[in-house]
Amino acid sequence: IDRVQLTDGGSSLTIITVTRSDQGPFRCRVSNPVSIGTSDPVNLIINLVEFSGSVSLSCSASGSSLSFLWLNGSSEVTASDRVQLTDGGSSLTIINVTRSDQGPFRCLVSNPVSIGTSDPVNLSISYGPENINLILSPSQGYFAVGSDISLTCSVGSRPSAQFKWFLNGDQLRDTGSEVRLMNVQMSQSGNYSCQAFNSKTLRSQTSQPSAITVLGKCFY
Repeated sequence: IDRVQLTDGGSSLTIITVTRSDQGPFRCRVSNPVSIGTSDPVNLIINLVEFSGSVSLSCSASGSSLSFLWLNGSSEVTASDRVQLTDGGSSLTIINVTRSDQGPFRCLVSNPVSIGTSDPVNLSISYGPENINLILSPSQGYFAVGSDISLTCSVGSRPSAQFKWFLNGDQLRDTGSEVRLMNVQMSQSGNYSCQAFNSKTLRSQTSQPSAITVLGKCFY
């Protein structure tokens, strides 16, 4: 169908605009003229961005006098400004998801004579970057020529952030969360800052600059 693409000889599956019926589990079956094999099952994980994504889950079961209860992990899901329970409790809609909404979500269905629980559904909630902090080690701002200095960019982000580093506003080549300045020289003095970028939320955050002053040796 139009939403499902099989590429690379059928070894790659892409689903566009997923629906609740796409949650899986999915298995890949590989065969040749003499043998056949099946992969382990994989459940679909729904990816959303914190504060801007919404999701709807629906639970169905056969029987009469059914009651529905939704669980997030071991906690009961109750209605609120962000959470809507409709269709007698069988449908759950979460508006502007937060990281606490990652699940696993299960639907508990019961009537006077029986009870059943659905398979879990997990949400992957992307957030950040946030609370960025640039840490110097050693922590002093003045260093002698030839010192070794470590700069670490700490940030909250899911998925992990990508980093850029700047000296006096000019971008450096370093791209990791940590930069090591070995055998520093006076020319490396200046204001250092780091910038974190999240490829899922498309958000970035830049640290406050940290001043490093490299002092030359004194001769008497």
